[in-house]
Amino acid sequence: MSALTPVRTALISVYSKDGLEPLAKTLLESGVEIWSTGGTWDYLQSLGCQPRKVEDLTGYPSILGGRVKTLHPKVFGGILHRNHQIEDLNELAGYEIPPIDLVIVDLYPFEKTLRTGASHQALIEKIDIGGVSLVRAAAKNHIQCTILSSAHQYERLRQQIQAGGTTLNERSQYAAEAFAMTSRYDSLIFEYLNQQAANQTQEQPSTPLATPPVNALRIASDQAHILRYGENPHQQGQFFGPLQEQFRILSGKALSYNNLLDVDSAVSLLAEFDDPTFVIVKHNNACGLASRDTLLEAWTDALAGDPISAFGGILAANCPLDLACAKKIDEIFYEVLLAPSFSPEAIEFLARKKNRILLQQIQPIPASIQIRSVLGGYLVQSPDHTTESVDQFKVVTRKKPNQTELTDMAFAVKVVKHTRSNAIVLVKNRQLIGSGTGQTSRIDAMRQAAHKARTFDFDVQGAIMASDAFFPFADSVEVAWQEGIRAVIQPGGSVKDQDSIDYCDRNDMCMVMTGVRHFKH
Repeated sequence: MSALTPVRTALISVYSKDGLEPLAKTLLESGVEIWSTGGTWDYLQSLGCQPRKVEDLTGYPSILGGRVKTLHPKVFGGILHRNHQIEDLNELAGYEIPPIDLVIVDLYPFEKTLRTGASHQALIEKIDIGGVSLVRAAAKNHIQCTILSSAHQYERLRQQIQAGGTTLNERSQYAAEAFAMTSRYDSLIFEYLNQQAANQTQEQPSTPLATPPVNALRIASDQAHILRYGENPHQQGQFFGPLQEQFRILSGKALSYNNLLDVDSAVSLLAEFDDPTFVIVKHNNACGLASRDTLLEAWTDALAGDPISAFGGILAANCPLDLACAKKIDEIFYEVLLAPSFSPEAIEFLARKKNRILLQQIQPIPASIQIRSVLGGYLVQSPDHTTESVDQFKVVTRKKPNQTELTDMAFAVKVVKHTRSNAIVLVKNRQLIGSGTGQTSRIDAMRQAAHKARTFDFDVQGAIMASDAFFPFADSVEVAWQEGIRAVIQPGGSVKDQDSIDYCDRNDMCMVMTGVRHFKH
């Protein structure tokens, strides 16, 4: 077992005093000498700890409105000296620097202030300098110095002090946690300042900044959620992000990696619809989707789209879910059921099956960059927020779509946008009746979609075929005609667009082009 190093001298300088009292009193009871600053000194004095003032050590008061308090060799020398170096100990004695073996520091609340929508100058003032320096110094010298950078650590250290001190392994853990905190803190500041620079560039394109926005990626998250497992049971999985701010788990087992991928697909697709809509997602693709006047009707028709694939899927609704709908849903097996709210009766009924997860979506998913890891690095892109509406459609055939077809086309482009490429979807009366997903050729996707529709006894006469990208040849349109489809919507943009248009004109079909491709890999 590693030897314990007792705490003899502590420097405490914290913005928030929450939770500090028990630890401070333990330090007092253990005879630890405490140095402190400003408001922290006042607080410790009120507890009877009799702290000493840092300004008495440095010979300087807090200056520049509090911007400079601890940035002094007598403070950092006490933290960074090495006990095993006789030269360091001699310098401490010569300059009358007390050794410091515990540093307790938190930082100005930059993130909390950012969330309040505060002014730019207010945010700048919440960029901590001395605190970050103290944290990094103590963490660097963790071989002999303990660093506390969060109130969550107070009780842990209090028990360790009562047991006689900290081990090197414990100090190493505190140091790692400290650098995790400072790296996230710096990343948040970088993201804010870089976005400010980008905004200014967009507002004044004719007057570029002396320093353009930094082309760099920093991922900052301390909100880790342990998942049941990764993509497969032999893989570990974690989610980093504000999960609890977006969802409330009302019942069921812990979420898995694949659950979250499917939940993301479901809520992203549902965000496109205003009418009562139900979606069933399997492996990131909608296998059932319908919009109706009531949620129960939407569920019934979504399930009818592919009741086989719905088994073990992710179910999601965009409006409150009541007991009547819950009873119908309970007839099948599913992994996750998501809605903006559930009636108390629905929760009580559904929660009887302990493993099935009930998720309440508290707020929309925030818009952010999309990141994927590839080749040991990262691909980054902006989200696809473009969805074409009827007034953007361009009719390119002699035959014009009627109003029902236009309504279904608007529905279909939303669905195909969220379907894996190569993608074809068939829509009829605001219901997904067939889809071809993730195929290596568009003609295969078309055949798969038609096969799906026939499997579940859908009549594709009057259905809309939507494609996520253009047709390089007229063969996909020809297969659609053979299946009885007479209305097509696609982005266009192929050098052979005219071949598909001509085929439609010869066979009394209408075609609309959107001008926007929606690949989803």
